[in-house]
Amino acid sequence: MDLPVPVDIVAPPVGAAAVPDSQGLNLYRADPWAGRLAALYLPPDLFAHLAPHLDRMGALAGGELDRLAGEADRNPPVLHPRTRRGEDAARVDYHPAYRALERIAFADYGLAAMSHRGGVLGWPAPMPPAAKYALTMLFVQAEFGLCCPLSMTDSLARTLRKFGDPALVARVLPAVTATDLDALSQGAMFMNEQGAGSDIAATAVTAAPAADGSWRLTGDKWFCSNPDAGMAMVLARREGGPAGLRGVSLFLLPRDLPDDRRNAYRIVRLKDKLGTRSMASGEIRLDGATAFLVGDPEAGFRQMADMVNNSRLSNGMRAAGMMRRATTEALFVAHRRIAFGRRLVEMPLMRRQLLKLLVPTEQARSMVYQAAEALRRADAGEPDAYALVRILTPLLKFRACRDARKVTGDAMEVRGGCGYIEEWADPRLVRDSHLGSIWEGTSNIVALDVLRAAQREGSLAVLREHIHGLVGNGGAVPGLLPALDRAMALAGQAQADPALARQAASALYHLASAATMAWEAQRMGDADRALLARLVLRHRVAVRDPLAAAPEEAVPDSLLPDPGALAA
Repeated sequence: MDLPVPVDIVAPPVGAAAVPDSQGLNLYRADPWAGRLAALYLPPDLFAHLAPHLDRMGALAGGELDRLAGEADRNPPVLHPRTRRGEDAARVDYHPAYRALERIAFADYGLAAMSHRGGVLGWPAPMPPAAKYALTMLFVQAEFGLCCPLSMTDSLARTLRKFGDPALVARVLPAVTATDLDALSQGAMFMNEQGAGSDIAATAVTAAPAADGSWRLTGDKWFCSNPDAGMAMVLARREGGPAGLRGVSLFLLPRDLPDDRRNAYRIVRLKDKLGTRSMASGEIRLDGATAFLVGDPEAGFRQMADMVNNSRLSNGMRAAGMMRRATTEALFVAHRRIAFGRRLVEMPLMRRQLLKLLVPTEQARSMVYQAAEALRRADAGEPDAYALVRILTPLLKFRACRDARKVTGDAMEVRGGCGYIEEWADPRLVRDSHLGSIWEGTSNIVALDVLRAAQREGSLAVLREHIHGLVGNGGAVPGLLPALDRAMALAGQAQADPALARQAASALYHLASAATMAWEAQRMGDADRALLARLVLRHRVAVRDPLAAAPEEAVPDSLLPDPGALAA
């Protein structure tokens, strides 16, 4: 006779119905904190203005943007090095899907311009960094590759405004902040050489002064993303200049000369990359190319570092966005996939796995907003704000970019075999997630930059005061302040023993993010976010015996919501 079926057993769907598919999901509505955090960090009137734009971006990211990104990823750019007459006039052809992505990012939303001028999205003034990152964190959940040119264009405009000669700024800035694609000059930065990656003092490309006040650049640059950009910041060694970093200057290199001739450099080849396949990266040969000096000739690296640090902050933001997409996909699958008569989200091991995706994801997003707010205050000239952004940026870039590699991989596992198939977003997220720990400084370089910020800007003391301020205003987490004292002592030891730099950077990141999430929880009245703050200390800071059967805090259903239900 037939055995009775237990009431908690769910009959699994069969065939295609058994495969959860989030296509078309509004990624803004599907995220329980996207709107609430944006509202917390943005002025109320600006958030009210941006709310429909955020909602539309969320719909695009889960639908049309995602489709375009997949198509552009499968159809990478192609280099045509010469014209049919044999002229060295390199042209990069991009797939129409990539061009459509450019239109949405640069033109429709003005993501590269909104920090520099008014009028973008109908807002009369330049927007604070948090606005740009709130929108871009949604965009990057669909497309990572284009976010590199976006970031470099935004960062080039910032560095040019900060250090450039006023006449040069007046001539170039309108083009790099345009939202009309026909008028836009995208930005790039050409730093790396075969022998000069992170070691900028080894730069071999030379710069010779010309009679008209410009310079002529000669030599090879080894890894140049967006190589056909309209404007690029380039590091080169001045002929006759001193050895070391003082001899390296920063130059602005236009693709086209005022008489519409192409400048004297060419793209030798494009790189065949693991990820960011939609966007071109190539090798550049400079043959006496015309360029213009930017700022102090003996401070080229320091000035380029400003652009690099802005790009590092963008790297951390992109890692946060990719982790959020991966976590949303995992939650969507877990609520719909039936195995052994139960939904995956009901199973204890799966709940723990989902929690391990959620904690680093939300840590990164909180740190993005904290760094964005510090950057806004620094640009306004507030005391100690620059020292704070100088340490928050490498902390975020170091830890969030490393976490993204694991979170995207573990989220792929939740989808199972389908997650390994290129028709789904998971493989692209995994491939692209490895970029953040390499570009704009590898993990070791960025961890050492945390120590450099401490030594040169006194950033450790400023960070300690900032965390204490968060704790005193609602960011209290049991055990956080004693752990902070130990982390500060470890960071002090690391300055004498740099081998401790990574350990110290991770500790500072975890404690700053835990205090931030607790502060956010208090401001929003959000018990789930307060629990995440406690879990950061428990799982990422506290010493745990791997052989002890430690009881876990119960995971409330509200912490693992169904993205589909939220977006409905």
